[in-house]
Amino acid sequence: MGSDFKTIPVIDIGPLVEKIDDPKMANDPEVKEVIRMLDKACKDAGFFYVKGHGIADSLVKEVRDITHKFFGLPYEDKLKIKMTPASGYRGYQRIGENITKGKPDMHEAIDCYREIEPGTYGTLGKPLEGSNLWPDYPSHFKELMEEYLCLLRDLSRKIMHGIALALGGSADAFEGLLTLVNQDDDIHALEVLDVATQVPGLYRYPLGQDLEIFSFSICTPKIRSGFDLEVLQNAF
Repeated sequence: MGSDFKTIPVIDIGPLVEKIDDPKMANDPEVKEVIRMLDKACKDAGFFYVKGHGIADSLVKEVRDITHKFFGLPYEDKLKIKMTPASGYRGYQRIGENITKGKPDMHEAIDCYREIEPGTYGTLGKPLEGSNLWPDYPSHFKELMEEYLCLLRDLSRKIMHGIALALGGSADAFEGLLTLVNQDDDIHALEVLDVATQVPGLYRYPLGQDLEIFSFSICTPKIRSGFDLEVLQNAF
């Protein structure tokens, strides 16, 4: 992966999104150009902005506004959905509660994952069994977040289809794979070290690398807050 890029690439994935259900999309000239740009961005920068993703700016604003309201609540109110082992490690996580290599992370978050029915994965999946915990206030928090996360999951899959084609595989080559943000042991986060300006209407994608576990996450284009890391990251 290159390190001498000067700007984060901006890719219009509209053609890929529009033709995602077409089994012959890989032969479409516009989709081919998107695939070429994804390939180059992943090799040269490891980060890229996308536009033409189809997620409304108004929805993104609603999500930001409602999460700001929740994290602005008194500590006691946020503890009503406190994360515990009994909750499948879902729910509110206070500042300093998450420990990385013996050091507390300075963020607060709501951790959420795909909901798992008891017994689905036997003893392996037992620690994460359960339903996500959502606050009663702000109202409609659960409905709004579930709508947003569903859109992000769908968007992630569409982009991974493009990356799979860029690697010479079939569009669905990554379907069913475990996805985690992964980085070297001495690197605690993936982020653009130079200034990454806020670009309205765009999402930034950092791409990790590993031979067995594929890394991919979605965030709005700025240095990520605790909300970005813990809620948006778990959308895929």
